[in-house]
Amino acid sequence: MDIKDMAWPVDGPGISAFLRSLPARPALLGLGEARHFVGELGELRNEVFRHLVEHEGYRSFAIESDCLRALVVDDYLTTGAGTLDDVMERGFSHRFGTPPANRELVRWMRAYNRDHDDKLRFFGFDGPLEYWAESPRQALTALHALLDGPLPHTLEAIDALLGPDERWSDEATATDPARSIGRSADARRLRLITDDLVGLLGTQAPRLGERDAERAALYARTAVGLLRYHHWMADTSPERWTRLSALRDSMMAANLRAIASRGGPALAFGHNLHLQRNKSAMRFGDRELEWWSAGAIAATRLGDRYAFLATALGTAGGDVPPPDTVEGILSALPWDRALVDARRLSGAIGGAVPRVSRDFAYFPLDPAQLGTMDGIAFIGTASHLDSVT
Repeated sequence: MDIKDMAWPVDGPGISAFLRSLPARPALLGLGEARHFVGELGELRNEVFRHLVEHEGYRSFAIESDCLRALVVDDYLTTGAGTLDDVMERGFSHRFGTPPANRELVRWMRAYNRDHDDKLRFFGFDGPLEYWAESPRQALTALHALLDGPLPHTLEAIDALLGPDERWSDEATATDPARSIGRSADARRLRLITDDLVGLLGTQAPRLGERDAERAALYARTAVGLLRYHHWMADTSPERWTRLSALRDSMMAANLRAIASRGGPALAFGHNLHLQRNKSAMRFGDRELEWWSAGAIAATRLGDRYAFLATALGTAGGDVPPPDTVEGILSALPWDRALVDARRLSGAIGGAVPRVSRDFAYFPLDPAQLGTMDGIAFIGTASHLDSVT
């Protein structure tokens, strides 16, 4: 079978044809990245999202960035608060405010919202963390402010337990669990206080408007998740990084489910490792980590209303894929950018081998996992690859 028969060019008709090939209309479409900071991939994503908005009813975009910082972007899009320069600096984590494609996406979404009553929304689905984690102060104090008093815990008491933010966000905790305060008496007390506040939120849901209810739930999820993450930052067992990786993706999955529940489909953009349906695996020092990805966790609730579109690169920065790899096989397509039915491809290319890339930041497609994907967004040649460090 010709692989061209199971693929479409990346254009309006091709994008809609791919969506029609899915078993159900997704509430959440995950568009993965095989590598962060690929200029051509950002441009493809923008083109796909514009078509989804204008022709398929999509109303939300989510990116693998700090969920609290993303509120700055969402406010700009919906109200015009701030400037584009300020939003790109303050509204993203992990340097994701720097790629030109992300700036163009925010600019386009703001322009769209000026002319339409049905506003587009912007979300981050990562927690405020990387290998270390931020202080839970922002999430806790924002949640406290949205609750109706009298409350059992004052802001002053919470502030005293939090102490300086630097003791939470100490990057050295990534390699030295002894530097973490996640199992200190203050942290344990804050976990109990957070549980009280989350319980109160449940009792006060009827008095909150839609926007406040959405944000209160986000603050609650984030406060709980951060304190849990800090607890395991202090762990000294060999399973420390497996647990931390799993907790991060669990936080991502909770955010993705909340975004999908809003009504109106959403596009989520993040690394293949986070959005795929199968277990994620990554070499970390001398260990091989395995954990369930955010996409796999979200799919347990969403079922076929979650669809995953992985991305793959052909020739990337001079690294040419061997012809017997998935990327090498897809390089024979007549289009430089294509959408491919991954499940049909899985049954058509027996004998393909995993690619070994010279770029440590590139995660090649595993031929054995094609059946867990709904599709592949393939870019034949990518030359705009920025450093991921």
